[in-house]
Parts: sequence; C-alpha cells; structure tokens
Amino acid sequence: MGVNDASHRIISDLLAQRTGQQLTESRRWRVSTALAGLFREFGIDNIDQLACLLERPGEHHLATKVVEALLNNETYFFRDHVYFTMLANQVLPDLARKRQGTKKLSIWSAGCSTGQEALSLAMLFCEQPGRWQDWQIDIIGTDVSGKAISTAKTGCYTQFEIQRGISVAQMLNFFSETPRGWQASDRICSMTRFQQQSVLDFPPMPGRFDLVLCRNVLLYFDPATRRTAFDRLASATAPDGYLMLGAGETVVGQTERFESSEWGSSIYRPTSIATRVTPLPQAIAAR
Repeated sequence: MGVNDASHRIISDLLAQRTGQQLTESRRWRVSTALAGLFREFGIDNIDQLACLLERPGEHHLATKVVEALLNNETYFFRDHVYFTMLANQVLPDLARKRQGTKKLSIWSAGCSTGQEALSLAMLFCEQPGRWQDWQIDIIGTDVSGKAISTAKTGCYTQFEIQRGISVAQMLNFFSETPRGWQASDRICSMTRFQQQSVLDFPPMPGRFDLVLCRNVLLYFDPATRRTAFDRLASATAPDGYLMLGAGETVVGQTERFESSEWGSSIYRPTSIATRVTPLPQAIAAR
C-alpha cells in the first residue's frame, strides 16, 4: 500500500468510526475537493499531510472537521417532488384516518441535513388546513452532522437555498427576508425540532413514529451497518406506520423488518417480526 493509499485509509477509517459511512472507491474522487477548505485552513497541500496531522495526539477537533467536510449534506426543499405529492395525497390522509381518535402525528426525518425536508413536511400540513386543523404535528429532524443541525435549528436560508424546490408563493408565505437570509415562519418552525444524532443510534424519542423518512442515507453503509440501521428504523416505526426511503434504496434483500406497501417502491411498512435490538457495529459503538 502506497503512502497515498495509506492516507486515504486513515481518512476512510475515521469517517466509518464516526458515522458508519463507507468511503468507497466511487466516492474517493471527491475527497480532495471536499477537504480543500481544510487544506487552506491548515496550510497543507494534500491528503498525506492531513493524515500526518490526524495521527498526532489530541487532534479530536481536526478529526471532527474532516468528518464534517466529508459528509454529503446535499438537500433542498421538496426534494424529489413526486414523493411529497405521494405523502400529501396518499400516505398522510391514510395516517389521518388511523389517528383520527388522537389527532396526533409524530414524524422522524432521519438524515435531515440542514432541515429542508422537515420544513417541507410542515408546509404540507399548513397547505391543507381543513384536514389538519386542531391536530398536534411533531416533526423531529436528526443528522449526524452537527454543522448541518446548527443550520436547521436557525431555520434561516440563503437566497440560493430558498430558491431550490419551492415556489415564489411558498417562499413568501412561509419565509420572510431578513439581513441574515430567509427566515422560516413560526407556523412551520413550531412543528419542527432538530438534534444531532446518527441513524445508528437509538431512536430520538420513546415510542413509535407514524412516519419515518430516511432518504439517501443508507446508500453510504455497508450491508451489516445497513441492517443495523433498518433495525433502528423498525424499532422507531409504529406497527401501522410507514418508512420512506430514497429512490436508490430498497428493503429487498436488506432486511426482514420492512415490506413493500401499496404505494410503490419507496414506501414500506413494518413486518410482523417482533421488535428486537441489534448491537451496533463495534466501531460505531466505540465512538
């Protein structure tokens, strides 16, 4: 193994230990680009020099910066709009019938990045006031990236971010322009809350969620870690609730905890298998 390969292994192992994500060959090309800001900050030129810095004692802060830089926080409002149309017209009305007695819904946006997915869900509810009047809607967003969660908690977005995925009418209806950026209104912020957490950790609250969204997160895990993630998601989903995955993700051949629903390949329901907890992979448990 050459010096450069050894350096990439140090970076890859760090990412896996902190997040469970694998830095596969298909993602290796973007490492130098993702870390370019750190190269400038520390006055270094390449991965080898960064690896040497990481090997020094007491470099926990630098390690955190490296992990944050490598995480893919790509997101935007109503990402893959057809999914939100399905939620608004099929999944959420079904849950409304099931929860008519309590008029309470709990939703988990796992891997929420900077919060646009959770706020998009809140906008869906606001746009159907007749159906959701007097309901208690609780949307919690979690992400392994502390930097992303800090942004989500502010609810404030740049001009570029606010223009991605929402109409001008939605922008003016749910956000207000401030010197810091476009600030989400209390109407949607009151439904949402955010915390830093990995999908591999135990679920963020006791009980079960009526709907869990975990889109484009499992792609970065190896099969064993992905099974653990599915176990975590299953333990957090109500027996009659739903899990939504990304377009490139599936439960088929990955887990027995979920099965397909009547709404296509991205919406799943828990199976009848009893809830059980699978131990975390050793590297994740030790972080």
